Amino acid sequence: MGNLRVKILPGLLTVASLLIGSLVSSRPAMAAGPTAQPPYKVSVFARSVTGPNGYTQPDSIAQWRNTIIVGFQNHVAKDGTDGKSSTIVQYDLDGQVLRTFSVPGHNDGLRVVGEDDLWALQNEDANPNLVVIDLESGHQKLYTFAPTPHSGGYDDIVVKNGKIFITASNPTVNGAGVNVFPALVRATLHGDMVEVETVLKGDDNAVDITTGQTVPLNLTDPDSLSIDPHGNIVLDSQADAVLVFIAHPGTDDQKVGMINITSAGSALTLDDTAFAPSGRTYLLFSDVAGDTVYRLDRSVFGFEAGTAYSASDTAGIVGVLDLDNGVVTPIATGFGSTRGMTFVVPERDRDDEGR
Repeated sequence: MGNLRVKILPGLLTVASLLIGSLVSSRPAMAAGPTAQPPYKVSVFARSVTGPNGYTQPDSIAQWRNTIIVGFQNHVAKDGTDGKSSTIVQYDLDGQVLRTFSVPGHNDGLRVVGEDDLWALQNEDANPNLVVIDLESGHQKLYTFAPTPHSGGYDDIVVKNGKIFITASNPTVNGAGVNVFPALVRATLHGDMVEVETVLKGDDNAVDITTGQTVPLNLTDPDSLSIDPHGNIVLDSQADAVLVFIAHPGTDDQKVGMINITSAGSALTLDDTAFAPSGRTYLLFSDVAGDTVYRLDRSVFGFEAGTAYSASDTAGIVGVLDLDNGVVTPIATGFGSTRGMTFVVPERDRDDEGR
């Protein structure tokens, strides 16, 4: 069969072009989805599971040996009054489920204490409880708190020099809108109770890192905790867009600094901040609204030790935090509500680093 030549009249070409353009423009726009700027790369580590025995809303993340532990909040009331439970899921480093645990209430804090104990803290708005899980045996023990002085709950946990510190969240403020109650406390276990003592009050003074001036704090939303490369406890007062740095906590030498958090010239709320360790590592973070735990890698030379990375729940981003001025530069965007973060160092690399 010979070549068939088709002649299209100019008018028909114009009509065809308009029709095709109309069809293309009428298609729904594709969602951009999560993206990361080079040299960073984002991928999925694990997702929520639907169904009667499923779990949703991942938040806090911890590492135990060569496994990852994630707290799923399951839409439980933040004061635990609906009587429902959160799910703690243990994964291997490839994101495969190993075990699950059920804890009463709304989980928001996870931390491995000592060698094998996982502290799971529930109900950050009121009626807090603590479940300690022996990760070797799987045994769980429930602890309760006395009525809280700030009328709220407790949120996150950090361990420094063998001492355990937690944030006093959702405080009642006075008539002037000031939190005069504890913002950071030290916790100890006695019988079936968690006893606390004040380390930092919501209206204590601090040195503004950017100006060097002493200023009064007003921590109306104490939230997550971490440890910076200098050994300071880092407290995130979420709604206040403030990070607080506490050196020598709970001692006569305690010193407090603060920095206001911004991005693109506006105040930015943070949910969590993590500091890159040395060695081969990657960052895991949760998207509670997206029901996904993500992995962030940095190519070429990997993460630079000591660099601070922060997650913003309201902006749905992960960014690099400048500790000199509090500016967060986004590096991964397109998430629903980014929350808990942890850098993962495989156990073999931890061993190598210690030799």
